[in-house]
Amino acid sequence: MVTHVRAEAAGDERGALLDFIEEQRGGVRRALLGLTDEQAASKPSASDLSLSGLLKHVAEVEQSWVARAKGEPPAVTRSESNWHETFLLVGDETVASQLAHWEKVAAETEAYVRSVPDLDETFALPEAPWFPPEGRVSVRWLCLHLIREIARHAGHADIIRESLDGKTAFELVALERGESWG
Repeated sequence: MVTHVRAEAAGDERGALLDFIEEQRGGVRRALLGLTDEQAASKPSASDLSLSGLLKHVAEVEQSWVARAKGEPPAVTRSESNWHETFLLVGDETVASQLAHWEKVAAETEAYVRSVPDLDETFALPEAPWFPPEGRVSVRWLCLHLIREIARHAGHADIIRESLDGKTAFELVALERGESWG
């Protein structure tokens, strides 16, 4: 669901990029409004995706990209053996704990993007068959990639939520604001 992103202050490219990232985070968060953990874990469509799984995935992906940009290892290392857990709450993980975790990740993302001297600074891409060998990307690329990644999954979240209880993104925005839609 697209919501209005306020115009950036003149010359505040970082602010604009961060606002668009936050807008997309909001789409994922809104899809979870009013659901139990069981509802959020359900898979009501042909896909194997759930809202709680999408939440965990986008938080993990955001954290891992910012860690790479900072020259640090991601908090969670994924391989073929545990890749499925990026889309699944395990152990004592809950929607509430993942939302709290993502809030911390978002604050770290903002602090990092605001701290770099120049959005043109680059960092190494991880080794993977889909990245060029010895590839590098800029912090600007990182922000645009996060917008794309989170937006893609916010769209998935809209479909899953509507499949669960018929609530559309319009209704969820109104619910978030304490209003009614239609």
